Amino acid sequence: MNYKHHIYLHPTDLPQSWDSIAQSSIFLQKEYLTALASSEPANVKNLFVGIFQDDLMVAVALIQQIDLNQLQTFGTRDHGLKIKLRDFLFKNFAGKLTIVGNNMLTGQHAIACSEGTNTSAILAYLKEQVLPEFPGQHIHILKDFPEEELIHFQQPIFDKSLKFTSQPSMCFSTETAWTKEQDYVDALSKKYRDQYKRARKKADGIEKRQLSLSEIIEQEERIYELYYHVAENAPFNTFFLAKNHFCSLKENMGDAFRFFAYFEAGKLIGFNTLFHHEDILETYFLGYDPSIQKEKMLYLNMLYDMVGCAIVNQFKHINFGRTAMEIKSSIGAVPVNMYGFMEHKYPWINRHLASIFRVLEPEVSWIQRHPFKS
Repeated sequence: MNYKHHIYLHPTDLPQSWDSIAQSSIFLQKEYLTALASSEPANVKNLFVGIFQDDLMVAVALIQQIDLNQLQTFGTRDHGLKIKLRDFLFKNFAGKLTIVGNNMLTGQHAIACSEGTNTSAILAYLKEQVLPEFPGQHIHILKDFPEEELIHFQQPIFDKSLKFTSQPSMCFSTETAWTKEQDYVDALSKKYRDQYKRARKKADGIEKRQLSLSEIIEQEERIYELYYHVAENAPFNTFFLAKNHFCSLKENMGDAFRFFAYFEAGKLIGFNTLFHHEDILETYFLGYDPSIQKEKMLYLNMLYDMVGCAIVNQFKHINFGRTAMEIKSSIGAVPVNMYGFMEHKYPWINRHLASIFRVLEPEVSWIQRHPFKS
């Protein structure tokens, strides 16, 4: 195919037809990209790619350049020699990443094509013509494709790329018959109904409410403090959000972005954030006070609140993202594998990339729970 491309540095430069092609993902549309560009992490540069055929734009893509060397820490939860080795390898041999996709999200938010466009050809073009424009990067990655899209990578240009999967995305589906949260509770087996009741009782006295833009701005310092605690205690981070990130999202996306805050005695102790997109509720970043979280079972209560929100607003699916798989499965989410493709610029490293990846991204051991009545 006779393709050409243009790399845009800011969403204000995007062609008028961009959103009509990016309909499949709210995270490829101008409103979100504008918020992202105005509040990107300090070590992340976002670039926006339009691919054209005969001067007609037929595909769009998000590329992120990530410089891990700018981070003071990758996360403080884990310790030991293995972690020191991981940090050394990342800083020296994988410190600069170019990702087709969004490293801040779970899911295929890398590319979108107009109807009738050959997705396989677009992916090949990205790898062959677009990614070589970033020669200083250690690793090129195409991120988070579902199993049904792997057929697009069955072509010679991807033969040297490592296909990988890490932690699954945890996905929840609501039942058509559910119209209120109690319908969901009634569908749980006794053990998990008791878990629900125990969590809700623990949360007595906590006020939950949705914040407006002005309220998010007013609470910005405390919000970031709560977010940073959760982020810093993750096993591994490639970025930390900018302090104005949530304000920027609310300002640019309005009601499509929801910020739910939890207060005790008037003090903000936790929050979670959601996106509405067609019939999907997308969970986003959250934060909480570690001195209160366990006692009040705050995280579990947030998960139940997200389920209730989906039911009341008639969303069919919730994308809970990665991490905390076991507790998410205890409320009914199931794992869905997402796949990526990576290639290192040094052939001698690339040949051993599978072994290195297993060291850097060890398999997480967890037990899938089945909370519903059989």
